[in-house]
Amino acid sequence: MPSTHRYKEEEKNRCDELSSSWYDRILTVYRTPMAQVIIVGVTCFTTVGMYAAVTNLGAGGTEDIALSDISNAVLYAMFSLSGFVSGGINNLLGPKLSLLLGTLGYALYVGALWCFQAQGTRWFLIFAGAILGAAAALLWSAQGSIIMGYPLEKDKGKAFGVFWAIYQLGSFIGSVIALAINIQDGRQSAVSISTYIAFLVIIFLGVVSSLLVLPPDLVVRSDGSVVKLKTATRVHEEFLGMFRLLKDWRVYALLPMFFGSNYCYAYQGSVNATVFDSPTRALNATLESAGAIIGALAMGFFVLDLKRLPRRQRGYLGLAIVTGMTIIVWSVALAWQVTFTRNYRLDHGGSFLNYHDANYGGKGVLYFFYFFLNACYQALAYWSMSATSNDPFTLARFAGIYKAIQSAGSAGSYGMDAVLTPLLNEHLASWTIMLFSFPLVFLVLRTIKDTSHVAEFEGVGKDLGEDVKEPEVEKGLGQTERVQSVVTSLSVDL
Repeated sequence: MPSTHRYKEEEKNRCDELSSSWYDRILTVYRTPMAQVIIVGVTCFTTVGMYAAVTNLGAGGTEDIALSDISNAVLYAMFSLSGFVSGGINNLLGPKLSLLLGTLGYALYVGALWCFQAQGTRWFLIFAGAILGAAAALLWSAQGSIIMGYPLEKDKGKAFGVFWAIYQLGSFIGSVIALAINIQDGRQSAVSISTYIAFLVIIFLGVVSSLLVLPPDLVVRSDGSVVKLKTATRVHEEFLGMFRLLKDWRVYALLPMFFGSNYCYAYQGSVNATVFDSPTRALNATLESAGAIIGALAMGFFVLDLKRLPRRQRGYLGLAIVTGMTIIVWSVALAWQVTFTRNYRLDHGGSFLNYHDANYGGKGVLYFFYFFLNACYQALAYWSMSATSNDPFTLARFAGIYKAIQSAGSAGSYGMDAVLTPLLNEHLASWTIMLFSFPLVFLVLRTIKDTSHVAEFEGVGKDLGEDVKEPEVEKGLGQTERVQSVVTSLSVDL
């Protein structure tokens, strides 16, 4: 009997050790920067991705281009205004609460689209656009601080690629849902009610997923260093931090790139609504998402984090690739654009272009490369920002400015589209802004060093770009000891 009892005790102890070991492994993985990047990607997958899917159907699936343009103009105007303070608010509230508040705005907007489709309530869609603008600024500032500030420098391109691929996968799946539903319902021009219901269910899953995000001081990198010593700043620190950021000329040099990064969406969405029927719009949205996924992963893994090149050279390579693709893709688009106007239906016997039509193939390929290019362009923008600093609080402010200027560009482009500006003019405006941004990005990339560590004390960062000696983290210590070592030295490995 004693031997049996001892055997059971030993078995119990082994089971407890195994259970504890698995728990520790899961917790260790959960606290890594890439795990947090994936969680943020899933949150955006289920919220922003669903929003993008429905808006990519052309006029938000409403078949009312003017109303969609007004709503989007209000949305991006509010987004722009909120972006200048959203980084500071994120630093005060923390990324988890910022993400949670941001996701609720997307649920409200898709619900407003559903309400308009069912009841024709135009004012509510415009109101929801304004609320979403403020909420989205919070979400994207939190996203920026995590994507750019949590990973090691050598992994920042991959972090963006993984995030963008997951986020765009949400748009891809949403577009497939819309495509399946609308093909079943027939060749209608407006999106069906069941499409909005499906989107809303997925969005509420994203609201829940935002609660899984960890505060920065609980995230541990692969070398055992911590991301940040505090979870939040104070109001006066935010004013000082924004003042320091705005003294850096590189912020202003990147503004044209920020402004042009989403400017083309209004034009591309308007062409989608003007030329194609509802199932084909959904197919185009699916191709767009596929292009964005592939483009982000290719740019992040094989260009911006290419180990064989120094960091500045990787930036130059990324800029060269994006510049070349911009010239090629938009030249092809121009050759197509000069063949039609906003009166496409009248000029083609009152019918939209369908994916079964013989002349559709090249248009689908174009929409794929539109978003392949846009993903590369966005990757370069994020990478350029993250190369100026590694402090998550500074990068949250930078992300807020990025989204503010980006949204100002979007508001302007949707306003331009709302007054029925000729599509050729919108095409040329989008293309010109992108080309203008590239020389200024080159000037910023010239300042990039192999590392940009930022020393901090009590959460107040020094000026951007100051070089400090890389903190030494004792190897061979356990995770807890390594974290304590970094905290004691008051340094952040970036």
